[in-house]
Amino acid sequence: MDAKGKILIIDDNEDVLFALNLLLEPYVEKIKVTTQPARIEHFMTTFQPDVILLDMNFRRDAISGQEGFDCLEQILKLDPQAIVLFMTAYADTDKAVRAIKAGAIDFIPKPWEKEKLLATLSSAIKLRDSRKEVRQLKEQVVALSGQDEEMPQMIGQSTSMQEVFDTIRKLSDTDANILILGENGTGKDLVARSLRYFSPRRECPFITIDLGSIPESLFESELFGYEKGAFTDARKAKAGRMEVASGGTLFLDEIGNLSLPMQAKLLTAIEKRQISRLGATDTIPIDVRLISATNVNIRQLVEEGNFRQDLLYRINTIEIPIPLAGKRGGCAFAG
Repeated sequence: MDAKGKILIIDDNEDVLFALNLLLEPYVEKIKVTTQPARIEHFMTTFQPDVILLDMNFRRDAISGQEGFDCLEQILKLDPQAIVLFMTAYADTDKAVRAIKAGAIDFIPKPWEKEKLLATLSSAIKLRDSRKEVRQLKEQVVALSGQDEEMPQMIGQSTSMQEVFDTIRKLSDTDANILILGENGTGKDLVARSLRYFSPRRECPFITIDLGSIPESLFESELFGYEKGAFTDARKAKAGRMEVASGGTLFLDEIGNLSLPMQAKLLTAIEKRQISRLGATDTIPIDVRLISATNVNIRQLVEEGNFRQDLLYRINTIEIPIPLAGKRGGCAFAG
């Protein structure tokens, strides 16, 4: 069993906590222990465990397990997808059936057998990973609902516009990051959608974020997402655009409007290929192709110190300038 997952152990017996901590430490990433059920909410929001080992019997009640069921109910209210393993020295079939019906994943008797305990824990961590993947897929479906999968229609007879078409075709088999340059109304978004349509990621998410319309205070939560309780109105966790776009394409429109602090955070995410939601302590790996666009002279912004040169290097593996419609050699777009 590889060292993976964060485990929370709740038991009134400190000797049990010590023994489990010693046993599981080589096999998991992090462990938190507590003898106080009253601290469940604290650990659920700050530690965000992957698996919870929960004793069924605390001091108030020696054998019925009711206190454990009360704790289970509280945990599932905080996180309906929580993975809970019950522990008890008073196991019986009726209690096990009731535990599973109540939402526990499995039942671990005391004293435990080491190999069986480790196998049960490994299966529980895999289940947690699967549930995370399903949640992400559902969020992607929500984000993708209503997307137009038809080929974007671009019309242009000029030499400069034919060069744009040729560039899109040449990039059809690549994952190169693209920077689209052009004034408002020249169809930068249609070029971005065309790049995605002819790319290997055509069947994967295409997520857009207009950096010119999102207040700076909301940019980080929009791009990276947040956990429940990360701020006052965060009543439930939400995936950010970059996480939802993983496996597909992220279109950052009007990237020239991004402030320097946000540029630094975006650069870190691109370089490390991982993000952290607001309020989270763990990281999430991402795999996105970036297409960015701007209507400003971004190199002038670099010279003026208003745009990071290292970020510019990251986003413009290929540049595509869009000619201005209505001028000689211009073009027109049809959506």
